[in-house]
Amino acid sequence: MSGLISNDGEDMVQSIRDLVLGMARALVDQEERVEVEIVPDANGVLLVLVVASCDFGKIIGKQGRTARSLRTILNGASMKSNQRFILDIRECALANQG
Repeated sequence: MSGLISNDGEDMVQSIRDLVLGMARALVDQEERVEVEIVPDANGVLLVLVVASCDFGKIIGKQGRTARSLRTILNGASMKSNQRFILDIRECALANQG
């Protein structure tokens, strides 16, 4: 990863990544198209959740409630680990092909 995160921090980041990946896969139809990228920076850890275009609405939810809930869980984890987690949700235009 990067020098910005200690070994213990890396374990926490990997656990949070796995948590986000598991929750996202439980919500979508195309589970194999879900990816979570970790981008460490000075402000915290950016988790980029990429899903198929056809599943994007399922991750966002009505009026953004599902996305807000995912971010609330990350905020709780941030408090425990003293590390800021930011969730960015993106749709992959090519992910619905196949």
